[in-house]
Amino acid sequence: MQQVKGTTSVVNTVKSKDGTKIAYERRGQGPALILVDGALCYRSFGPMGHLSELLSPHFSVINYDRRGRGESGDTLPYSVDREIEDIEALIEEVGGKAFVFGTSSGGCLALEAAIKLGNKIKKLAMYEPPYNNDPAARNGLKEYGKQLGEALAANRRGDAVVLFMKVVGSPDEAIQGMRQAPMWPLFESVAPTLAYDNATLGEDGAVPTNRASKVEIPTLVLNGTVIPFMRGSAETLAKAIPHGQHRTLEGQSHDVNLEVLTPILFEWFSA
Repeated sequence: MQQVKGTTSVVNTVKSKDGTKIAYERRGQGPALILVDGALCYRSFGPMGHLSELLSPHFSVINYDRRGRGESGDTLPYSVDREIEDIEALIEEVGGKAFVFGTSSGGCLALEAAIKLGNKIKKLAMYEPPYNNDPAARNGLKEYGKQLGEALAANRRGDAVVLFMKVVGSPDEAIQGMRQAPMWPLFESVAPTLAYDNATLGEDGAVPTNRASKVEIPTLVLNGTVIPFMRGSAETLAKAIPHGQHRTLEGQSHDVNLEVLTPILFEWFSA
């Protein structure tokens, strides 16, 4: 483990199996809990920083930059297995076992990690992993993946971010406003990792029931009620996991209220 001076604080780094340095912060005392971000988010940009603060009275919380983001490195070619190795390196760093929570596509990555790493992950929780069994949505995801690859190959990072925002339902007016906002360069800086998030969804983005049946650890799948298909996907996923449980958070959007989420995660990981 090394320590390096980051842009806003001193952060730790751990070396993954392929030599990539992964930056992380650790807060609190107690059992280790690793937080896995969704698309475009990383340690200093997104919800996990505040969530780590809220959970730190109860857990030793690891908030890290997924590869290609923030202060972590990025060794090509990418594969989901490399990201699982990043999580494994963090688990080894904190003693060989940890709880894991993933949100959105970070939940998809966390699921794959649970399949591969077995009981190195003691318990798993996911919030709205964006699988979708609807045939039209699955076809749309394939087209998105094709267009995203073309935009990134041409280094049109802004176009790649716009594609993603349209896929998740952002109105054109909102997207244009964000392109003028100070945060837009932050989005463009991690645009290549949108392809990584897309890879965690599998070939067509359907709920991976066969793979989920291999998860042997207790798993909680959460969803809100603002995006209707998320509930069906969460229920299907939880049923496929042998020790899976499902819970719906009434009134919650994909951008879940962390004050609502925190006590649920505390209860789940403390039980």
